[in-house]
Amino acid sequence: MKKHSKIAIIIGTKAELIKCMPIMKELEKKGKDYWFIHTGQHPMGPACLEFKIKKPDFILSPEPTISTKFWSKISRVAFIWNIEMILKIRRLLKKLKPKYVIYHGDTMSTSSAAIGSSVALNPKKTWKNVHLEAGLRSGSTWEPFPEEISRRISDKYSDILLAVSDLTEKILKKSYKNKKIIKTGNTIVDSSDMIYKISKKTMKKIKGQYALINLHRHENLRSKKRMHQIAEVIKSIGIKAVWPLHDNTEYYLKKYNLMNELKGIKNLEIIPLVDYFTFIFLLANCKYLITDGGSIQEESLVFKKPCVLLRKKTERPEGLKSGFNFLTGMDVNNTKKLIKKIEANKIKVKKFKNPYGEVGLTKKIIDILK
Repeated sequence: MKKHSKIAIIIGTKAELIKCMPIMKELEKKGKDYWFIHTGQHPMGPACLEFKIKKPDFILSPEPTISTKFWSKISRVAFIWNIEMILKIRRLLKKLKPKYVIYHGDTMSTSSAAIGSSVALNPKKTWKNVHLEAGLRSGSTWEPFPEEISRRISDKYSDILLAVSDLTEKILKKSYKNKKIIKTGNTIVDSSDMIYKISKKTMKKIKGQYALINLHRHENLRSKKRMHQIAEVIKSIGIKAVWPLHDNTEYYLKKYNLMNELKGIKNLEIIPLVDYFTFIFLLANCKYLITDGGSIQEESLVFKKPCVLLRKKTERPEGLKSGFNFLTGMDVNNTKKLIKKIEANKIKVKKFKNPYGEVGLTKKIIDILK
């Protein structure tokens, strides 16, 4: 029978599960159980089967049947859900009495977990609440929104902040003089390495060179102007392009009358959203990425892939120093020129040290929790 680690891991989205998965695996390897608390923000069942981890011990709200509960709308319903989640988390933790409460990243679930487990709502609490992937900052409230707000809330209400890089450690130490701040690196390094080793055993590479597209940021989807700019960029791709499409992205492409236009591009293959194994395999073997995502910037560094970032701000500036991650500022003409340079092999990936750490860093996090 497994011993219990007295660790509660609170997860709401698939991205959070991907980055918490190495911690779960490491605990299992050591023969220690943990509480898996799911807020219900994303459907989690298929991902648990994918990663061969246990199903949630507690599900705090019904899972959505589509990819996410709230899409790109920050509404009254989302606000009420957030408040309810804070109270449910607080109530559950009082019953469980853990030693550590871990939550990851910058979603609504993250901020709910941070507040719900904090000393502000639990003045007599005995546990430490831990923010995994702490210290990320874009410097703009609206880019990305609401993630920039969520990560600041999560850092403020946590006891232990696990920084992902030298820069994030510096930011946290400047802002919080009395918190325990530890630089650990980012668990995505272990997640993506682990998944790629498995996926390449069974998956076959696409013939020839291709660009991989990943687009779903709220601030882009909500803007008709930006989505038209993104369509112009995609039209400029000169090689084959593969685009696993999120359902919320598809909704807005149709809303702005762009879907049929994009489907008419001969070298563009739009496919349904793929599982993480397939996505990592596609990423590891592509020529370059076009994205507006967050974690994918980190994955591009792991696999040393040029990354064209369709955003005005990034909370991961460490990657920009690598020489192959590019923040476009949504400048369409310059982005088209950049794509041509990449396709013409005029941008080389030089040797660099990954600012987010090396494979095996999850063990350090488990040692800290001991």
